[in-house]
Amino acid sequence: MQRLHTGLLVAVAAAVLAAATTDAQGPTPYKLGMFQQGARSFVGMVIQSDTVVVDLSRANVGVPATLKQLIAGWDAGTGTRLAALAASSVAKAPEFSMKVSAVKTLPPIPDPSVLLNAAVNYSEHGMEMTGVATAAASADQVDPKTAVGIPGYWNRQPGDPRQNPYYFLKAPSTITGNGDPIMLPPGRTQIDWECELNVVIGKTAKRVKAANAAEYIFGYTMDNDVSDRGGRADGRHGSDWVLGKSHDTFFPMGPFIVPRQFVADPQKLAIKFSLSGKVMQDSSTDRMTHNVYELVEYASHLFTLRPGDMISSGSPAGVGTARGTPIYFKDGDTSTCTIESIGTLENPVKAEK
Repeated sequence: MQRLHTGLLVAVAAAVLAAATTDAQGPTPYKLGMFQQGARSFVGMVIQSDTVVVDLSRANVGVPATLKQLIAGWDAGTGTRLAALAASSVAKAPEFSMKVSAVKTLPPIPDPSVLLNAAVNYSEHGMEMTGVATAAASADQVDPKTAVGIPGYWNRQPGDPRQNPYYFLKAPSTITGNGDPIMLPPGRTQIDWECELNVVIGKTAKRVKAANAAEYIFGYTMDNDVSDRGGRADGRHGSDWVLGKSHDTFFPMGPFIVPRQFVADPQKLAIKFSLSGKVMQDSSTDRMTHNVYELVEYASHLFTLRPGDMISSGSPAGVGTARGTPIYFKDGDTSTCTIESIGTLENPVKAEK
């Protein structure tokens, strides 16, 4: 046992030394995800331009069985060990690594306690959905009902012309992974896409301010907020968000989580969605109405956010239903979301039999 312990210390020391040699360039970036090899699942560190995954369960760095558990237990020591491992893996991938293509990529967090989605958080998306293109409102044009804010949850600042934030929930059972099919429900012909940046909470957050929200964010991933635009013929109680948003497979997510230190500015990321190779959405996260820190503030006033909870930040313009001739998913399509610095999420589209 002493010999094993000594060997581990030597390995960690060597990795730390390797990490030190990269200080001039900054820490070696990596991503984190969940993977399956045969009947076994494990937390993996993704390196080398998303081509290689290091099996952290075999790397002697004290990683638990799931990524959600890793995030919940994260401390300075965890960060140091993983940074050292990433640095030492640049020159030569360790024995406990493999090609990402050789294993199945799972959703990084399949069981968040809260799965929040921001509705109409890009003004152009709101305009395309309503068919109204209005100039930016000035402070004295704010609807009096909007100007009140949401007492107890969202206090508006004087002169803020924006709409108040709006959230809806999706069922965790909607979550599916990279490469898994988006299933089109029988009889539903208006299934649409929404490519979105997703915020992953890193520690318990209750009533935090936007100015301090970054410290509660572990990192970022992406999702496709798949939406059924068909509604219900009876129109009962207006919009039916459960029918529209919470069918099985309607939340492809991943493929990996990027720790926040490797995303220089989450509000300056190119975001694209392609349908079978044709670009449908082409925007930037700088066009959000409420930025990711404001979204965390509002969410943390509604719920106690916990490690692994997720906030989807809304869709830019370019959805299928808003086009002159609407375009929707069909059997055989390929859905591809790409966000700068985060990665690419690709899913086949299949009709449910």
